[in-house]
Amino acid sequence: MFKKYFLYFTLTVLCCGFTGCKSKTLIVTLPDNFKVKAELALTKVETEKGLMYREVLPENEGMLFVFNEETPHYFWMKNTFVNLDMLFIGKDKTVNQAWENVPRSYAYTPDNQVAIRGGMAKYVLELPARSITKHNIKVGSKIDFEDSKIDYSLVEK
Repeated sequence: MFKKYFLYFTLTVLCCGFTGCKSKTLIVTLPDNFKVKAELALTKVETEKGLMYREVLPENEGMLFVFNEETPHYFWMKNTFVNLDMLFIGKDKTVNQAWENVPRSYAYTPDNQVAIRGGMAKYVLELPARSITKHNIKVGSKIDFEDSKIDYSLVEK
């Protein structure tokens, strides 16, 4: 009996962590109803790392960066090994800025040649390059997701 409960507890901790069972991914719906499984970047460490060192980003995946307030945010794409589209999204989930095909960097790319993109945002969604065109996303488009599933207690203040 003890073994059974210990195993259950261990699995719960591994799946949910010590901070609760809020998911580390979220389904984001684009304007054409295409669903993206977005990994969440909530903490300062997760936000700084982002999609660095990844060499592949499937077309139905992305990363959603979450901030406490809608303010200007800038992303330096050092060691980001895939071309990306970036959506800077306001607190009302409206696209404020859309950057298409942000160039990847390489391990040897000089710092002064690494792409930087920014805009006003409470959320930033990184998607595989060409997603903006493929899904007809424009400034003013609405992006949908359940923000009640985001653990805002982890977001850097």
